[in-house]
Amino acid sequence: MITLEGIYKSFHKNDVLNGVSLKLNKHEVISIIGGNGAGKSTLMKILTGVYQADHGEMEIAGEKIENYHPAIAHEKGIYLVPQEPLLFPNMTVEQNITFGFNKSKYEIREETRKLYKTLGWGIDLKRLASSLTIAEQQQLEIIKGLLRNAKVLILDEPTSALTFSETKSLFEVIKKLRDSGVGILYITHRLDEVFEISTHTVILRDGKITLKGNIRDFTKDMLIDGLLPTGSETKHQDIFEKKYTGHMDKPPVLTVENISGDGFRDISFKIYQGEVVGLAGLVGAGRTEIAEAIYGITRCQNGRIILGEKDITKLDINEIVDNGLSYIPEDRFLHGIFPISSVRNNVTVQVVKRKGFFINNNYEKEIADKYIDRLNIKVTDHHQEMKSLSGGNQQKVVISRILSINPHLIIMDEPTRGIDAAARNDIYAIINQLKEIGFSILLISSDLEEIARISDRIYGIYRGTCNAYLGFEDINTANVMKAAFGTYEGSESYVDI
Repeated sequence: MITLEGIYKSFHKNDVLNGVSLKLNKHEVISIIGGNGAGKSTLMKILTGVYQADHGEMEIAGEKIENYHPAIAHEKGIYLVPQEPLLFPNMTVEQNITFGFNKSKYEIREETRKLYKTLGWGIDLKRLASSLTIAEQQQLEIIKGLLRNAKVLILDEPTSALTFSETKSLFEVIKKLRDSGVGILYITHRLDEVFEISTHTVILRDGKITLKGNIRDFTKDMLIDGLLPTGSETKHQDIFEKKYTGHMDKPPVLTVENISGDGFRDISFKIYQGEVVGLAGLVGAGRTEIAEAIYGITRCQNGRIILGEKDITKLDINEIVDNGLSYIPEDRFLHGIFPISSVRNNVTVQVVKRKGFFINNNYEKEIADKYIDRLNIKVTDHHQEMKSLSGGNQQKVVISRILSINPHLIIMDEPTRGIDAAARNDIYAIINQLKEIGFSILLISSDLEEIARISDRIYGIYRGTCNAYLGFEDINTANVMKAAFGTYEGSESYVDI
């Protein structure tokens, strides 16, 4: 049904796909598995005509395709059900479904009702899309694909927001579609689903297929091995010469007790002085939601957060910062910097705020000089506009601002996102220096090698729960990968650790 040969795609000299070749036949469900940034989404966008491949060939039902775009994809029977629903919020469910169809509303309405009945789902067609839950929006996207009689159906993490019973009914429909001759590409991070629903599997890593074949020929461990980089380390401390500098003999800097919130539940852990504690998981696992709840951006539904001896669960962000907690957000440009302000202002804005209404220029210059020198920030002068710096130097400025107020604990969410290899090593060195002088860090990173390299202890976050605990001696890329994919069988996380 689909043949891809030698597909290459890059963005701004960043290679995303490197010679991907893949075939999908009738009656097949191919699960596509890969870590964050493996190239899965880019490959699907090429299949649906959103992106054009730089090199390579594509055939649909034996016909070589050129000048491909989304309208042709629909015409050829290729339909993508996206992970994030794309609906018109101010239109009804029925209007969202019928948009783009040539059939009469009556025909579509009847087919929709039959599908909902078959699936065991039920949504009032007159409801506004804005009133739907995430699960209901996902259901609606799936219905839209099924109504188009897709010959090739691409499902991108379709069960991420579905309940067990909803997932079960979806799998029954997938099996019926497979038996009827539909070819299905099924993107997932959940290895249990791979063995339940797939006929074949493909592992993508760094834009290349590292493993593929009939699902009967694989085990979970074999899939995990396919996800791991070649020659992954078994003892991280031997490779990176890392040593543990934490102080477990002293009271914890942070205690998280059974907190639950939007996207996570019953999370417990402790962080001690001088250690980096990592939250390992895939995008959507709930790591950022946990960090935002600890920092006070969102509220916990239950549980307690104790910073030192202070219960900060219900404090506002300013009070939390004053008590010694700082946060480096995932989206640096949107939430971490003042892009049209100077480097000096970005470094000193929090510490100057504490000094009162009038700004002491000499003091501000002294602070900026101190951190520009200490973190080796490459600038022409203090007044250089922040947005003109490289991503790595921007991140160093954000870290400088945090350090200027001398916090007890720093939450770092994707600290090396969007920066080059040299700047990454600079950030790693800074983190290592911080923990050696006694700072505590809660680290979130989608780069599983990175989190294995930096962390002293790791908690695995899988589907909103804490499913694994890795002590210092347990940390290696393979174990971190298993924790992120929910297959690690070592120690569970304990709040008293």
